Amino acid sequence: MKKRALFIGGTGTISTAIVKRLANDLDWEVWVLNRGNRSSVLPESVKLITTDINEEASVLEKIGDTTFDCVCEFIGFTVDQVERDYRLFYGKTKQYIYISSASAYHKPAASYVITEGTALANPYWEYSRNKITCEEFLMKKYKEEGFPVTIVRPSHTYDERNIPLGVHGNKGPWQVIKRMLDGKPVIIQGDGSSLWTVTWNADFAIGYTGLMGNRHAIGEAFQITSDETLTWDQIYATVADVLGVELKAYHVSTDFLRAVGDPLGFDFTGSLLGDKSVSVVFDNSKLKRIVPQMTTNVRFDTGVKIALDYVLSHPECQVEDPEFDAFCDKVIDTIEKAKASFDMD
Repeated sequence: MKKRALFIGGTGTISTAIVKRLANDLDWEVWVLNRGNRSSVLPESVKLITTDINEEASVLEKIGDTTFDCVCEFIGFTVDQVERDYRLFYGKTKQYIYISSASAYHKPAASYVITEGTALANPYWEYSRNKITCEEFLMKKYKEEGFPVTIVRPSHTYDERNIPLGVHGNKGPWQVIKRMLDGKPVIIQGDGSSLWTVTWNADFAIGYTGLMGNRHAIGEAFQITSDETLTWDQIYATVADVLGVELKAYHVSTDFLRAVGDPLGFDFTGSLLGDKSVSVVFDNSKLKRIVPQMTTNVRFDTGVKIALDYVLSHPECQVEDPEFDAFCDKVIDTIEKAKASFDMD
């Protein structure tokens, strides 16, 4: 008899890869619950429940007496949303997997080597603090009532529609790519030497599906990332190499970017100081002990070529951001004028 999995969301960067992988697994029957957006990316075998997860009465009506071996939550960002899930699925699932975030780890951590035991605390990003609160609620329900939770903490995961970069505007990374293609300098936070990890979504799916239905995963937290670690300069240089252009890196301190960018709505405090400016190297040994098949197959230079080929051939992915472009020009011009005006005499 097939095991039954329900994905809440199911069409995002991470969840799409997992759904596609599981849809080819003869042991699983895959259900997806969402509002019907991007349902075209789902395999034909997927059973789609079209409703808003926040409409609890509608969810209960559509699910009926169906029970699940695993409920997979990908769009739970605040504690009221996981409280809703607890009400909906307590007693109806053998496992509830919650997608948290590696940004929840202490910033900066005592050690750049991150394990699941690294303290959770992020004073710089509300998104991360909300994830921590969600984790705390779910683990409390596990300890007190046996709610079968598994916590998963992704770091920077990408797919063919996303180019992983550090400093970009609110409309995504395309404007940075365009600046590279136009021969303009691109801003990299800090001096470009901090360490970062990016993970191809299909590789992430290997670790995630290995946790599904895994008794050893109940009541535990796991990070799932690639084992490849790069500096930000290496990340940008790889992108430039694939584009066939010269990288004109312009290094700007995170503090400066925060001071001038946050008032304009870029939130570099959260995305940089609360995440991407901090060196991290992830120790995935805990995951690999119970998911021995976990491996990363797509190296960054391969993944970013797939992504750039896709983005460059799909105009809908090329969302220009003139506000961010002007911001970059002004930041660079301001710093260059300050350099030129500096005189010790």
